[in-house]
Amino acid sequence: METFRFYRDDDGRPTVDVKLRGRELLAHPLLNKGTAFTDEERDVFGLRGLLPQHIASTADQEARAYEHISRKSEPLEQYIGLAALQDRNETLFYRLLEKNLEEFLPIVYTPTVGEACKQYSHIFRRGRGLWITPEDKGRIADVLRNSPYKEVQLIVVTDAERILGLGDLGAGGMGIPIGKLALYTVGAGIHPSHTLPVCLDVGTDNQELLDDPLYIGWPHPRLRGEAYDALLEEFVTAVRDIFPGILLQWEDFKKANAFRLLDRYRQRILSFNDDIQGTAAVALAGVLAACRITSTPLARHRVLILGAGAAGVGIARQLRDAMQRDGLADDSLAEAIAVLDSRGLLVDDGSIDDAHKQEFAWSEALAAKHGLGDRQARSFGSVVEQFKPTVLIGTSGQAGIFDEQIIRTMAAHCARPVIFPFSNPTSYSEAIPEDVLRWTDGRALLATGSPFEPVELNGRVHDISQGNNVYIFPGVGLGALASQAREITDGLFTAAAESLAQQTPEDMLDAGRLFPSLGQLREVSARIALAVAREAVASGLAEESSEAELKARIDAMMWQPDYPRLNALPLK
Repeated sequence: METFRFYRDDDGRPTVDVKLRGRELLAHPLLNKGTAFTDEERDVFGLRGLLPQHIASTADQEARAYEHISRKSEPLEQYIGLAALQDRNETLFYRLLEKNLEEFLPIVYTPTVGEACKQYSHIFRRGRGLWITPEDKGRIADVLRNSPYKEVQLIVVTDAERILGLGDLGAGGMGIPIGKLALYTVGAGIHPSHTLPVCLDVGTDNQELLDDPLYIGWPHPRLRGEAYDALLEEFVTAVRDIFPGILLQWEDFKKANAFRLLDRYRQRILSFNDDIQGTAAVALAGVLAACRITSTPLARHRVLILGAGAAGVGIARQLRDAMQRDGLADDSLAEAIAVLDSRGLLVDDGSIDDAHKQEFAWSEALAAKHGLGDRQARSFGSVVEQFKPTVLIGTSGQAGIFDEQIIRTMAAHCARPVIFPFSNPTSYSEAIPEDVLRWTDGRALLATGSPFEPVELNGRVHDISQGNNVYIFPGVGLGALASQAREITDGLFTAAAESLAQQTPEDMLDAGRLFPSLGQLREVSARIALAVAREAVASGLAEESSEAELKARIDAMMWQPDYPRLNALPLK
């Protein structure tokens, strides 16, 4: 493993010591400056003649890179182009991504990353991160020591069984940790050398992949049971030993494993599950922003969540935490949130098999109170009619299930219905924003999981807010690391959501937008990080530190994608 450490020289410039010369230096993505190497650097590092004569400014390089990507008409080709740029010049990649985040976010992450994961074996160019397979049992620590960098602070890991709404994509799921860590860097300034994407390639039950002669993964059915648990235990233990103080983010595990692994390890290693907690926090932030628009306290809302998987139950947990802080308790708290799975309203009548669903099951008495006592009368439509939700959130992956009757029924008893079709990718969205706005005469407060174009209705343009987890997880990760928190609790995510909800400007709220501009993601993440760090200290999860100390640590951790001064070490 390489130690890649920046320091400030006597003039305060970011500096890194370098032994590499010539082609080896040009091949190092974190040191390569391409045509921006100066005349002096070209002589000192043996680059004379290896580059064209022109010395480009970073602005020139950004313009050229943007042109290269923009001329590609297909999103997947743009993804491949950006990945190639990241592989050869990471500083330029992050400069380009940061300055064009709203345009390129759908390329480096959802929805295009889903297609990239599906096609991963066919578009594979160069390995990034680490793949760990069952054949590595007993030597996972050795595999982790093959990490390109020694001072890793942040790992995003997936077993790729539930990639977005696309299911089991095997080794191709590596695209998700790579994309998430790129967003940690551009959003929170975590230095690329402090990050490590990991794919636990434990096989796949996707027969199409197993039949593909070009499939790059471990070509066996998916590992399960005790063998799977033993591999995960070895992995977590090795991560703790090799990278002390690491933050581990679980990503795109199927719901049963997602809850089980989160609950098993969250107190043993600093960790969280973005599908459960990140999605939940951005949903809560959207609801809190809607509360600002309607001047309705959170405790007075009735929330209906369609989908009882990792995202749906995670959202319910986060809303419950926030509602408790808002004063709700006991029966009033239980009654404020209704969760439905594919069979209808969750009711504690002996019909629920999944443990993670049980905590949000209504009592039979509560169901009867709302006219839903009959098991046959607990359908989605019946619950909307009887429960009269003011907030409707979809994590079901059922395209179009928020149909005209559902939306009109909800809007009939709610002046400004809050409606979040959160399922990804776009083709799985529970509703199309244009339809929802038309059915509610433009009254709905909307946020979607995937990006949608603005909608014009009755002479007014409605920008569609995207409830993207990128608003949350970079700031949470940065705040937890800066405060050296011992655990990431629901309370830390509530603090993150409250911070995000307060950062949407009034003029955007007036226009129905629930989230701030993605162009301000660095500023948003820094404020969230401070809120999370404060909450960690206040709740006893981190050592006592003043706000000024926390802010200074956060500022110091936020890398800017500028070329460093290279200090040539003598060759032995």
